[in-house]
Amino acid sequence: MNLKSRAAVFFAKTSHFILKNILHRGATSLPGKIALKIDPDLLRHLSDNLDVIIVSGTNGKTLTTALCVKVLKTAGYDVISNSSGSNMVQGIVNSLIMQKSSKKQVAVLEVDEANVAPVTESLTPKFFVLTNIFRDQMDRYGEIYTTYDKILAGIKNAPKATVITNGDSPIFQRAKPENLTVYYGFDHLNENKDLLAPTNTDGILSPTDHSILHYHFLTYANLGFYYSITDSFKRPKLNYAVTKIDQLTPKYSEFEIGSTRFKIEIGGLYNIYNALAAYSLAQEMGISANVVKETFEQNQQIFGRQESIDVDGKDVTIVLIKNPVGSNAVIDMMLTEKDPFSLVALLNANYADGIDTSWIWDADFEKLHQANIEAVLTGGERYKDIQVRLKMGGFEDQETVPDLKQIVEKIKTLPTKKVYVAATYTAMLQLREQLAKSGYIKGGF
Repeated sequence: MNLKSRAAVFFAKTSHFILKNILHRGATSLPGKIALKIDPDLLRHLSDNLDVIIVSGTNGKTLTTALCVKVLKTAGYDVISNSSGSNMVQGIVNSLIMQKSSKKQVAVLEVDEANVAPVTESLTPKFFVLTNIFRDQMDRYGEIYTTYDKILAGIKNAPKATVITNGDSPIFQRAKPENLTVYYGFDHLNENKDLLAPTNTDGILSPTDHSILHYHFLTYANLGFYYSITDSFKRPKLNYAVTKIDQLTPKYSEFEIGSTRFKIEIGGLYNIYNALAAYSLAQEMGISANVVKETFEQNQQIFGRQESIDVDGKDVTIVLIKNPVGSNAVIDMMLTEKDPFSLVALLNANYADGIDTSWIWDADFEKLHQANIEAVLTGGERYKDIQVRLKMGGFEDQETVPDLKQIVEKIKTLPTKKVYVAATYTAMLQLREQLAKSGYIKGGF
């Protein structure tokens, strides 16, 4: 690195120390922002001696990244990553500064969809792992097709990289990169039904003639075995597939890929997709299924993603919500809970959340009446919005806590042992900060 780069790294590390140890802040983004002000080309220098894997898409980036990291570490790789989920350029720079060593390393980087192109202008990945594309933060991305175009622009910067992508997602067939492409998905049902996606589902138009796609089966949203009845367009042949789902619970999922049975310590059908993406990367890198199985069964929680925290005897589970599809997937996960629980819904609308909260009206909160919910608590900076949404959804008996500094104490008063906290990204960070200050977790956000 040149003198400018060294200065950028020095000031980034200094600011990181001050933020973490004196101000007790997260230090996940600002040090990288300072470094880039000093040396705008720093990412290019930091990527020397790194094999880079980029994980992107709307939902599941953080968990997929974490699973990929754990699998690679189990296999013996020296891995660095932006594990906090700070996935824009400055957050990635910050993570590389704090973790990079002089020896050969693998960098597994979660990258925001709009940042794939800026990141790949400075470094060249060996793999892209794409999860899905759903309507999300329309103030930033626009419609789903615009989002995919942003990712494609980044892939075009690395034509030799292998793209590992969700074959069950029709949008990834809209425009294919020239790269070698590997597909993963579900083949767990031996059915030949003729189904249509539910009303108000995005992304169900055929890319060949814009007709409405049909399905032999659906997993959730627009994902599944799709095909066109007007031409030959259909889901591509899968390289890696879930062949059986054995059990779904709020705390774990059991499923099979080929002849191997896996268990992940996190609930929700949607999280099996994330595990399958990590499995597919492992296979492409020559890592055995047994190593992946061993890794998945390690009971290690992921930052802000179905973390289970003991708060004075309350079993508090934090789940991230940020768009209609993700929220509906979380709701379906909650419906697998057999015990009574309390629901805490925290809504913010900062830049990292998306400043438009209208998406909450497309999430199917009404479905939660099927669960055994004994109490509802709403809060966050946009507490009025989520309060009204849940009231209109039939949850009229609710308590509201506008100040998140009081939320931990309020959780202690809820009538059930189990508590599910559904929070947007910055609300989740604020909650974790309060939990850390109260001594229930280590680290803030």
